[in-house]
Amino acid sequence: MTQSPRDTIIHLIAGGVAGTMGAIVTCPLEVVKTRLQSSSSGFQVHKVCVPKIASPEGNNHVTCKTIVSQRRRINTVTSRHATQFLAISHYDGNLPPNKSMGLIQYIRHIVQHEGPRALFKGLGPNLVGVAPSRAIYFCAYSQSKSFLNSVLSPDTAIVHILSASCAGFVACSATNPIWFVKTRLQLDFTKSGQRLTAAQCIRRIYRQSGILGFYKGITASYYGISETVIHFVIYEALKAQLMSRRSRSNLNENEKTSQDFLEFMMAGAVSKTVASCLSYPHEVAR
Repeated sequence: MTQSPRDTIIHLIAGGVAGTMGAIVTCPLEVVKTRLQSSSSGFQVHKVCVPKIASPEGNNHVTCKTIVSQRRRINTVTSRHATQFLAISHYDGNLPPNKSMGLIQYIRHIVQHEGPRALFKGLGPNLVGVAPSRAIYFCAYSQSKSFLNSVLSPDTAIVHILSASCAGFVACSATNPIWFVKTRLQLDFTKSGQRLTAAQCIRRIYRQSGILGFYKGITASYYGISETVIHFVIYEALKAQLMSRRSRSNLNENEKTSQDFLEFMMAGAVSKTVASCLSYPHEVAR
């Protein structure tokens, strides 16, 4: 089964358009996710131990409270005792009031402290990267699959695994600098008036680490190819089941209905969800 130039162009355009729309719609969630995964997210709270003021009876004890870090000096004194506790800790005005906040509360917190545009930090590099990334990925996947089908048993699991691995390697290598800049921008907590721009971020990375600085984390990204492998293996299996059911129903394979669209969309959503859950620890480490 050979891949025509027309099919290749279709995969390029479809992958680019779908990736662009997905990036715009999910950008606020991406910002929250990136900050939650980062050790410097600004969503951290700290548990500190604060000794209570000594009582005349002498029954002193320590109580622990979970508080937001603040730059302040705490002195507990009595007329009979010297200073018992001194705490100087860092204040980050972007920290939320508690550690049990949900997704909506985090979004509100970002809007309150950084403005609504902060929810779309990193969107520029994301749009620059997602279209070529998806286009490169789907093009490489379709080309690899077409070649492997000609030398191996067609449409088997090994074909899908090797095709997804090849496509993931090519896409990661080509677009890692873009994703690195995007992540740095999403971890910028300044308000909109002092926001770090993509150009400033690029210059800073280059000044500090040179060209190789843009490829930090690429090894971890290569390990993350396992997610795309799982995704496409499950997707191809689900798609094969849908196509088999369609052929048993004596439907024309070239005719596409709204039901087909929904079924394949659900197949993609299910396969991506399973793959993301299985590989999420790697995503946090990266």
